[in-house]
Amino acid sequence: MKTTIIPAVIAAAILSTPTMAENFTVVGSWSSLPLHNEYEKPFWTEALPKASNGNLTADLSTHNQMGLGLGDVYRLLGEGVYDVAMTVADYAVADAPELEGLDVPLVALTADEARAMVDAARPMVDEIYANRFNSKVLAIAPYPPQVVFCNADIQGLDDLKGKKIRASGRMTAKFLDALGAEGVNVGFSEVPGALQKGVVDCAVTGAGSGYSAGWWEVSTHLLPIPLGGWDSVVTAMNMDKWNSLSKADQATLTGAIKKDFENPAWASAQDALNTDIACLTGNGACSKGDTRGMTLVSVSDADFNRAKSILIDQVLPEWVERAGGDWGARWNASVGKTVNVTIK
Repeated sequence: MKTTIIPAVIAAAILSTPTMAENFTVVGSWSSLPLHNEYEKPFWTEALPKASNGNLTADLSTHNQMGLGLGDVYRLLGEGVYDVAMTVADYAVADAPELEGLDVPLVALTADEARAMVDAARPMVDEIYANRFNSKVLAIAPYPPQVVFCNADIQGLDDLKGKKIRASGRMTAKFLDALGAEGVNVGFSEVPGALQKGVVDCAVTGAGSGYSAGWWEVSTHLLPIPLGGWDSVVTAMNMDKWNSLSKADQATLTGAIKKDFENPAWASAQDALNTDIACLTGNGACSKGDTRGMTLVSVSDADFNRAKSILIDQVLPEWVERAGGDWGARWNASVGKTVNVTIK
């Protein structure tokens, strides 16, 4: 009798033991920008605790609040300094040049096209983060398309030639060089001063980011051609931390982050671009605050076709050389097939 009752009692005790609560240390993206304030922060502080009945919580900061170097965010994540990190994938290309293929400019002009491109790239991104940064990718969300702010009178793409332009990533910098401009590396928070002092003539960032950060105060013209892609923000968890979670907690986290963070961020992306351009230029209704008086520069078909030709003929082949291995072939078979672009 004892030999049957005791194991039964032990089993019942084990089954009734509540799952241990997890409190994640999370490093978010730029604290001043809409992606963090409207999606990252509500997810980690409200939606995830609710979805997990209080079992999964987070202490949230951001990389700029912590004073982290942008290239260090995922390195430190892989070392286990914190549990989760969220920032622009382009910040990590010095360690992982193959990652440039996630966010290629000019090939996705709508949020739906950009998400299809990201979804096609996702298996490659998962592999890159696992191998390069000891991390599990949880989500990929967009900033709005990266457009061109200029503190100069420009009328089209040709007027960028010879100008010093802050790029939003390495591929954008390579594109600007091929265009005859000079790609300049300037930190996001340093751009207003650089534009004001003439250190750069123009700068590339998301329209909403530029609006929130006050770039309109030191810029006169807005060229809404997506020279910097959508600046994909990758949310990743340290792989050791991920593996330590129960299967139930893993399922709760992945389900909640898709439903309450990734999907809403993508759903708002296209409308956000239209609204942000209206807020910056006065061309349309602005729901975010006061409209500004930047001059909206029209993008001609000739400008767009020329830019895309430079991308396909020069910029993408150079990336394939930097990435090495079979990344070019893998990109063609996945992302390239989705956006109808083939790297030769």
